[in-house]
Amino acid sequence: MGLVMWLRTGLLMAILTGLLMGIGYLFGGPNVAFMMFLFAMFFNFLTYWYSDRIVLRWYNARVVDEYEAPELYAIVRKLTERAGLPMPKVAIIPTDTPNAFATGRNPKHAVVAVTTGLLRILNRDELEGVIGHELTHIKNRDILIGTVAAAMAGAIMQLAYWARWIAIFGGFSRDRDNRDGEVIAAILVAILAPIAAMLIQAAISRSREFLADEGGAKISGKPQALASALMKIEEVVRYKPMKNGNPATAHMFIVNPFRGMSIVNLFSTHPPTEARIERLRKIAEEMGIYF
Repeated sequence: MGLVMWLRTGLLMAILTGLLMGIGYLFGGPNVAFMMFLFAMFFNFLTYWYSDRIVLRWYNARVVDEYEAPELYAIVRKLTERAGLPMPKVAIIPTDTPNAFATGRNPKHAVVAVTTGLLRILNRDELEGVIGHELTHIKNRDILIGTVAAAMAGAIMQLAYWARWIAIFGGFSRDRDNRDGEVIAAILVAILAPIAAMLIQAAISRSREFLADEGGAKISGKPQALASALMKIEEVVRYKPMKNGNPATAHMFIVNPFRGMSIVNLFSTHPPTEARIERLRKIAEEMGIYF
């Protein structure tokens, strides 16, 4: 892993630690803040080693072999060899919303996950473009920072959920002044924690998607097919956004799957699809391919 990736991952872990300690201090002072520090250290260790499993479990993704999904597996294997990467695991997510993401802490422990909706609407060339995009994320080592950020943002979202219930029930303390303080703190956490989670997403550079599009076009050799896939995914997501997923993972997908959720729209995790397609047109022209 390069120095920049270590620094980016370390920065995200430090942000999570600071947020958890701040929340602990609001609710219980220095002692609770220290407990949150210990929890953060444990959670940071957990997210580094197991964040990919956490994300896959969120989506009920099932790892498949070449006998269960022969065409998909063959595409991943062909493009993986072309990209000079180790063969990743292949997973399928049971949802009609078309999308895909890659996860894992490094290329040797990577997973490429696609939804059943994606397999249903894309032809083979378009699917190759999407898989090439995800393999580029693996090759560029974007997957660790994205997966760790997703797990961290998910933890912050959960804290916001708990804080809402604390506010509703009026805190835990018997002392009225302390109880009022707990309620105010809970309200602040419930409001600010989701915003913090979205900001973590926004910290994942949108330029990485442009680079993954370029790499996907070159690995697959089919920039026009990738552009077509992006258009199809975008069109379906507009009227059939993902409803049961975790918004903290939006930046991991090839197209934001939560377009129907207003709070996600406040923090863009992806470049506009139109801009991505225009760049793919230019890449295609450089390759001597015209749409």
